[in-house]
Amino acid sequence: MALDIEQREREGIIILDLKGRITVGPEAGALREKVAALNAAGTRNLVFNLAGTDYIDSTGLGALVMCATTLRKSGGNMKLLNLNRRHIELLVMTKLATIFEIFNDEQDAVSSYYPDRKIKTFDILDFVQKMKEE
Repeated sequence: MALDIEQREREGIIILDLKGRITVGPEAGALREKVAALNAAGTRNLVFNLAGTDYIDSTGLGALVMCATTLRKSGGNMKLLNLNRRHIELLVMTKLATIFEIFNDEQDAVSSYYPDRKIKTFDILDFVQKMKEE
């Protein structure tokens, strides 16, 4: 299944709605190219909405890290939104949960770019604790 990337804007922040899989091949490449093009055009802050993403492989994880690195080198950042349980487990196992800000609410993800706004971030420690209890 190909990766469909839809772009929209909310309060000056670009949100990329990702649908499909982020895997080795054209999918991961398309994501890196999209972020590189946005960065070249001056966009520095992104939110990746992963609600429609059903699978991420190791190359897909690498693409997410590369996108974050590209944006951070130019003074920007990216936030992850609407991860499913498998995505979160993958980020925890690979210790990548420590380099991404994760959100369950789109408004919180957008507001996180504005330091004067109150936000609620995803509590990764609470998630890990619940996993251990199951």
